[in-house]
Amino acid sequence: MKTKLKSVMLTVLSALAVFNTKAQLTISGEIRPRFEYRHGYASPIDTLQKSSQFIQQRTRLNFGYKSEKIKIGLTLQDVRVWGNQSQLNSSDANTYGLHEGWAEYFFTKKLSMKMGRQELSYDDERIMGAVGWAQQARSHDAFILKYTDSTWAIHGGVAYNQDKINNTANSYTTASSYKEMQYLWLNKQIKNIKVSLLGLNVGQQSPIGINSTRYITTAGTRIEYKTKPFFVGLNFYYQNGDDITTTTEGKPKKVNALLGGIDLAYTIKEKFTIGLGYEYISGQSKTDTSRAYNNINRAFNPVFGTNHKFNGYMDYYYVSGHFNNVGLQDIILRLNYKQKAWNVSLDFHQFMAAANALDTKELAKTGQYKALDSNLGSEIDFTLVYTLPGGVAVTGGYSHYLTSNTIATIKNVKDYKGDGRTNLISNWAYIMVTFKPTFLNK
Repeated sequence: MKTKLKSVMLTVLSALAVFNTKAQLTISGEIRPRFEYRHGYASPIDTLQKSSQFIQQRTRLNFGYKSEKIKIGLTLQDVRVWGNQSQLNSSDANTYGLHEGWAEYFFTKKLSMKMGRQELSYDDERIMGAVGWAQQARSHDAFILKYTDSTWAIHGGVAYNQDKINNTANSYTTASSYKEMQYLWLNKQIKNIKVSLLGLNVGQQSPIGINSTRYITTAGTRIEYKTKPFFVGLNFYYQNGDDITTTTEGKPKKVNALLGGIDLAYTIKEKFTIGLGYEYISGQSKTDTSRAYNNINRAFNPVFGTNHKFNGYMDYYYVSGHFNNVGLQDIILRLNYKQKAWNVSLDFHQFMAAANALDTKELAKTGQYKALDSNLGSEIDFTLVYTLPGGVAVTGGYSHYLTSNTIATIKNVKDYKGDGRTNLISNWAYIMVTFKPTFLNK
């Protein structure tokens, strides 16, 4: 069935290219298997738990069509773990589908509209990203109006989601999604400075009514200054609105949170780069039990960010969840070396809580709400990329997390005394091979 579908699509697209000699047709693919070893990935691993090993693969078939007025993109995607189906499987495990299916119309060379299922990626992907590291990645069903000239880029997007066709109002229940979204992104290039402004409004189904939506708005800026050999990047975002949780008075819990960060980099002879960074992400104190304080959620949500890219590759923070946490301070040292086909990097993160973490042992013992030390531990990330002749990329990495009592307590990994375990080895390793062939480009 898949072979027949592929043949039909190839025939149709080839015919389009023949009849429209001014059109451009591309067909490409991607096969990306990745082996992972996980031992304390995302959370310290308990002594009785064993490490896991698996191979997960992403397979994509990409179709592109471009004429003077129209541009179309289709991406068929299959994501699976090796061995999750019988060798004599007679039905698919529902791991494949349409990752992207969009069409764009150009009113002029500068003004266009784009609609359909598509990736949304802006700036450094801190707030809106394609999450390319995850094999499944992220895409949205959205409509975008775009304006672009030599120095300006302006995108305005909207999305409205439902999980089924219905004749009467119904609750939106699709997991890991949203009911409504509106955003405006402005980008201006001024010589060596690039300034972006982003306003993002996301609506979630209210827990108290099918015709009610609660909105959280994120607004802020990304500023980059680049001139050889220096680079400076600044982030600042503020978040407010109504959370999906409800206060004891029956009202929506308010959101008041922020994120700020700075990245500095210096490159020597276009080969060796040293970087320093700091990021502050606000959080919710666990030692302030007052009703007034807890009626406000101060834990910042990176919304659609590519979170694996930030705060360590072992994904202890924000990849697996963000709600009501103690926030994060991340001090970063980066070293990178590029030489022809090689790219080697070493990152060091020192993590600290942005708000008080609760000493649960002390609470159980004395009933007192006391704060733990703010130290959340540190992480070392080593990455090696080698590009084989023909463009096949081989990527490998090793990460090691040096835990603290505080992070182990937060992740609920404790010893018999009730202390967070700090004697546990937490590490992660992977190797990934990426093939990206181009089958047709005419």
